[in-house]
Amino acid sequence: MSLKIRQATINDIPLIQDLTYTIWPVTYGSIVSKEQLKYMLELIYSDASLQKQMQEGHHYIVVEDDKKPVAFADYGFLEDKIFKLHKIYVLPDQQGKSIGKFLINQVIDFVKQAGATTLVLNVNRHNKAKQFYEHLGFTVLREDDIDIGEGYFMNDYIMGLDLGKK
Repeated sequence: MSLKIRQATINDIPLIQDLTYTIWPVTYGSIVSKEQLKYMLELIYSDASLQKQMQEGHHYIVVEDDKKPVAFADYGFLEDKIFKLHKIYVLPDQQGKSIGKFLINQVIDFVKQAGATTLVLNVNRHNKAKQFYEHLGFTVLREDDIDIGEGYFMNDYIMGLDLGKK
């Protein structure tokens, strides 16, 4: 495996969408309805939404294995030395190869250089990724039910990582 990381740009929006449309049905297909999945994809991953996120300070990074995109993440400043990992996704056939850990460690390095002391994230309460985050040192801070419109909610754990311990 020859992993390389690069900053994504607006030109990478189609790539981010392709990765997402491959990953999300596997990740969320048994957690949310097909209707909610479709709604969320349109809400979060439309061209306009991704452009707005990037303009508002979301930093997208892409992981390539031998020049093939296999994962991406999105992180940004939240408040007073706290950064948020907004998204992290690895292609289903690439999971279990330490790509997610590699990607999170890259995000940690980036945010620590920017002065962060804490990294937080949301994870669906039924997503098996919660155990992955716990293995990396994240702890559950609280639960949150986020109204995303059209009668849909994201039922998440808010998890945090003290970067002074990393």
